[in-house]
Amino acid sequence: MNHKIKNLILDFGGVLVDLDRSRCIESFKAMGADCIEEMLNPYYQQGLLMKLEKGEITTDQFHDELRQTVGKEMSDKQIDDAWNSFLVNVPTYKLDLLLKLREHYSVFLLSNTNAIHWEMSCERFFSYKNLQVEDFFEKIFLSYQMHQLKPSKEIFETVMAVTGIQPEDTFFIDDSEANCITAQSLGIHTYTPKAHEDWGHIFK
Repeated sequence: MNHKIKNLILDFGGVLVDLDRSRCIESFKAMGADCIEEMLNPYYQQGLLMKLEKGEITTDQFHDELRQTVGKEMSDKQIDDAWNSFLVNVPTYKLDLLLKLREHYSVFLLSNTNAIHWEMSCERFFSYKNLQVEDFFEKIFLSYQMHQLKPSKEIFETVMAVTGIQPEDTFFIDDSEANCITAQSLGIHTYTPKAHEDWGHIFK
């Protein structure tokens, strides 16, 4: 780790939270929503899911459009449960690591995500040691609130403009090579961990 680094920007899916794409696809297929498979990408979504993650449609609109696309009755809860099955867990050692990193760095979260995933994650994954999600990060940047998606340059430029951080002082961890390439083009240092990697080793 470069000793000049002052800021860390972390991805959520695949870096903090473990993902299970096949489980999610099977959950939707069990309801007859086979169309989800072609929309669901580990790094950035397609079609209806992309519109949800960019904040172009609301959660209610997503429910309605999915039902219309599939042509079958599915309750909002059934849809949300199937969609949330994509997210498995945030291991507690990663939560402990975040708290440790905050002692030395300004730690930011930058995620392509949506309200359904995020609300569940805040409730289920970050309720740890009587803490809340805000205790783990200096500031949180979510695509559906920003109406921007990685790997666009604009989303990184927004983060830097809002926080005032400089690219040369910043280290970005994301499991998508495309996202890291964009960050590198702006002068940000990057690391792309493998699936389920304990990437804490880069700070030792």
